[in-house]
Formats: sequence, C-alpha cells, structure tokens
Amino acid sequence: MRNSAGRSLIIFDCDGVLVDSEVISIAIDQDLLAELGWKVSQNEIVSHFVGRSHAHFIKVVEEHIGRKLPDDWEVAYQRIYREALTRNLQPIAGITEALDLISNPTCVASNGSHEKMRFTLGLTGLLPRFEGRIFSASDVLHGKPAPDLFLHASKTLGFPAKHCLVVEDSVAGVEAALAAEMKVIAYAGGVTPRHQLMREDVIIIDQMSELPMAIHSATLK
Repeated sequence: MRNSAGRSLIIFDCDGVLVDSEVISIAIDQDLLAELGWKVSQNEIVSHFVGRSHAHFIKVVEEHIGRKLPDDWEVAYQRIYREALTRNLQPIAGITEALDLISNPTCVASNGSHEKMRFTLGLTGLLPRFEGRIFSASDVLHGKPAPDLFLHASKTLGFPAKHCLVVEDSVAGVEAALAAEMKVIAYAGGVTPRHQLMREDVIIIDQMSELPMAIHSATLK
C-alpha cells in the first residue's frame, strides 16, 4: 500500500483520536437533550452520534422529540460546548508522543467543521502539525460513514486510496475507511466499545503508544 515514494498517507480522525473531546461532548449532549425531554445514556449517544456529523445530530434529535429545535438552541449549544472544551480539553493520551515517531505524511479528516477542528486542535497545540492538511465533511456531499471525505483527502494530497491508512475511533469512521478501500487502525481507548470496532482486517489498538508500530505493520502489507 505504498506510493511511488515508498510512503503511505496517514489520515487521522480528530475527535477521540487526536483530541479527547468525546467524553466532554457526551456529557453536554446528555444534559441538553434531557432539557428537551430526551433522557439518553452514554451508550445511546455513542451509538447514535459518535463519529457522525452535527447535521446528523440535529436530524436525529428533531425526529426523536417530534419538533424543530428552538431557533436559539444552536447558539446556546455552541457556547456551552466551547466553554467546556476551553476548560477541559486535552490531547488524547499518548498521541503527541506517537506523532513524534510517525514519519509518514499525515492529514486530518473529520465530520466536524473546519472552525471546530481549528479550535480544538489549536487548544491542544496540535494544529501546527496538520496546518493546510485538514478536511471536513463540509467539503464533500456525504460525510462518514460514506467514503467521500477520505477519498477527497487522499485525492487532494495525491495519494491513491490503496496508499492510505486511516486512524479512527468510531463505527462510522471505520465503515467509511473500509468503504474507501483504505487500511484502518481503530483506537479502542475511547468511548466506542472495542467489539463494535472489530472488522476483518482492521487493526485494533488500545493505547496510542501502540500506534507507530501498528502503522509500521500495516504499511508493510
């Protein structure tokens, strides 16, 4: 799966892979959804929303509560979310050290908006590592679990899909990478249970300290 220069493109998801935002956002989602009359567990939020776009979140919530969200709901949500991230957001444990050991070209491809990624990557000091190589679901017609975003990232950076390896932590992300016919490493140290990430040929890691070796093993195949 190497390109002509002998290197593979490593495509990172953002939330839950680079920045430890999932636990923060799940707690906020639980509180805000409860105010709307939908008491939802962490597992239900993981199942419904983790790895999916914000547009998908709004669509599912409105379908469940049977009405449109208030006009000012988005403003309040974003304010609460950003305040919580500013107070608590950290890089995923071990990711900075892992990135230091990865010599392959890298990029970020997330269902999150460009604004959100620049905010969270900036807060955690990771933005300079990916500047100019950040891709959002807003860049394509369909976000994850469709393959469009990963294929857009690989084409833009000049790598065939077979020369790409995706690092993901969600079911939607794993499915998108497989649909793009890319290699996949699934990080099971986050909110998505390990067994839900398991697929044929998907490498599972539980700690980011395992990532450089997993990349090395995958790119030799």
